[in-house]
Amino acid sequence: MSARPQRRPAGRRLIAGVAALAAATGVMTAAVPAGADSAERHGHGHGRTVDVQLLSFNDLHGNLEPPAGSSGQVTEEHPDGTTTQVDAGGAEYLASSLRSARKGEKYSVTAAAGDMIGASPLLSGLFHDEPTIEALNKLDLDVTGVGNHEFDEGRAELERMQKGGCHPEDGCAEEGKEFEGADFPYLAANVTDEKTDKPILKPYTVWKHKGVKIGFIGVTLEGTPDIVSAEGVKGLKFHDEIETVDKYAKELDRKGVKSIVALIHEGGEPASESYNYDCDSNGPGDGISGPITDIAKGITPKVDALVTGHTHQAYACTVPDPAGKPRTVTSASSFGKLYTDTTLTYDRKTKDIVRTSVKSANHVVSREQDKAPDITALIERWNKLAAPIANQAVGHISGDIPGRGSTSPESPLGDLIADAQLEHAKSLDEESDLALMNPGGIRADLVHKASGSEGDGVVTYGEGFTVQPFSNTVNLVDLTGEQLVTALQQQVSGPNEASPKILQPSDGLTYTLDMTKSGADRVVADSILLNDEAIDPAKTYRVAMNSFLAGGGDGFAALGEGANPLVGADDLKALNDYLTANSSADKPLDPPKADRITVVD
Repeated sequence: MSARPQRRPAGRRLIAGVAALAAATGVMTAAVPAGADSAERHGHGHGRTVDVQLLSFNDLHGNLEPPAGSSGQVTEEHPDGTTTQVDAGGAEYLASSLRSARKGEKYSVTAAAGDMIGASPLLSGLFHDEPTIEALNKLDLDVTGVGNHEFDEGRAELERMQKGGCHPEDGCAEEGKEFEGADFPYLAANVTDEKTDKPILKPYTVWKHKGVKIGFIGVTLEGTPDIVSAEGVKGLKFHDEIETVDKYAKELDRKGVKSIVALIHEGGEPASESYNYDCDSNGPGDGISGPITDIAKGITPKVDALVTGHTHQAYACTVPDPAGKPRTVTSASSFGKLYTDTTLTYDRKTKDIVRTSVKSANHVVSREQDKAPDITALIERWNKLAAPIANQAVGHISGDIPGRGSTSPESPLGDLIADAQLEHAKSLDEESDLALMNPGGIRADLVHKASGSEGDGVVTYGEGFTVQPFSNTVNLVDLTGEQLVTALQQQVSGPNEASPKILQPSDGLTYTLDMTKSGADRVVADSILLNDEAIDPAKTYRVAMNSFLAGGGDGFAALGEGANPLVGADDLKALNDYLTANSSADKPLDPPKADRITVVD
C-alpha cells in the first residue's frame, strides 16, 4: 500500500517478528478440479506426478504481535450467506499454522509477495525490522519478492536486511549481537541500478527438492517510486512487471526450469470482503478486478501461478493467461491474518505444472490455537528492549478511533491526525489555515482497549507508532486556492481515478464528494468551504501536510508545487503532543465524527 519513509531516529530500534501459526480454517478454492494422485503430496508413491505444497502470505509489515481492532480481523462467510468477523494474525499463530500445514507434506515450499517489513508496529519498527527478519527465518520462509515498503529506508538498508550487519547509525540492537540477515533470498527482478541496469538483488531463485525444481521470480509494482519517498528509491529504476517476468521466465525455461511461480507485489480488489468466498463462481477472472488482472492476463503462460499482494485483500482466483488457460492468482490479506495453501501438481517427465490440477485456498491464522514457543520467546526478548519507550502513556481516548480499519473515505483517525498536524503547524506559523493527511500513511486504528493494555483508553507511544511508523515531518507550504482545489480533485482523477485516495481534512475544511460522477467532477467545486467561506482561487493558503505529500507523493502533483516551505517536527511527535494536550484520564478525547466530507454514492 502507499508508503512513506520509515521512522528510524537515532537511538530507536526496530522490533519485529513474523509468522505465527494458526489453525487453518477457511476455504477459498481456486482453479479447476484436481486430477493428480494426491498420495504423492503426503509422501506416498513414486509416480509420474507429485503434489507440491506452496504456502504463501504477503504484506506482513512487521506485525509480530496480533494486530489490534479491525486490523486484526477477517470476514468469514457462512453457507447461509451471513458473515462474522474472526480475530486472526500474530507471528506466534502464523508460525503454528504454517508448521501444522506442513505436517505430512513431502514437498512443501513457503513464499511471500513483499512488504514483509516497513510500516511496522513499534516492536519491529523501533529496531529497523530486524525482529521481523529473525521471525521469518524461524518461520522457514524460503523466498520473498520485494514490495514497495522494502524501500522505505533505501537500497542500502534493504541489502542489510538480506546480508546482515548492524545499523550504520544506531549500531547493534543488542550489545554483543550482530544482526545476521535473512536466511531466505529477497528477489527484485524489476528493480535495477540506474547506472549498471542490473537488478539490485537476485531476480529469481530455483527451489529444489528430490528432483523437483520450481523457479520463483520476484517483482514489485512498477509505480513504487510514486508511493515511496524519493530518498528511498534514489538511484533505482522500476520496470514493467509483465515484461520483467516474461524475460526471466524465458531464462528459467532455457535452463530447464519449466515450473515457475511469480511473486508480484501488486494486487486487485475481490468481489467480496469474505476471505472464503467463491472467486470463480461466475467464471475465471470475474471475481477480481484491479491492476493484477491485466498483469495476470499479460504474463507468459510459462508462469504457472501468481502470488500477489499490496492491496491487503484476500482472494484465491483464476484469471486466464494469454493462451486463455486458467491460472491461479492469490493474495492472503495482510498482517499474517491468513495464509494460502496451493497445490501444484508437478509432472516429473515434462518438469512442468499440470495446470488443470492446481488447487488453492486461503486459511485463517486462528488465535485459538497454541502459540509457537520460539516466536513467543523472540517477541518477549524484543519487547523487553522496547518497553521503556513503548509503554509511555501519551494520551487518553473515550472509544475506538478507526483509521486503517475505517470503511468510509473519511476516517475519524484521519481527521484526528489532520487536526494534530494543524495544531503543530499553528505553533510554528499562526497563519496556518488547514492540514491534509494521506490515507495510506495511517497504518492502524487507535483502540480503546488495546491487546495487553492495563487500562482502558490509554494511548501509549507504541500504539501511536503503529499508527504513524514513518519518518515524515510536518511541512508547511503556501498554495493558491486554485492549487488547493486541484489537489482535492486529484484525489479522484488522474492516477487516482480508478482507486481514489481521499485526503483527510482538518477541522474547518468541508466539501461534497459525488461518487456518481467521474474524474475530477466528483469533487463538487462550489461545495468546498474553509471555515464556512468559499475557497478563493487567487488567495494564498498556508497548508500543513507530511513531507511525503509535500513532495507530490500519491499522485498529488499540486501539493508538490507549494511555495515558502517550512519544515516542522516529526509527525508522530505532532500526534503525541496533540493527544497529551487535549486529553486526560478524567477527560479522554472523543472520536471525531468524520463529517467533514459529504459523500454521495
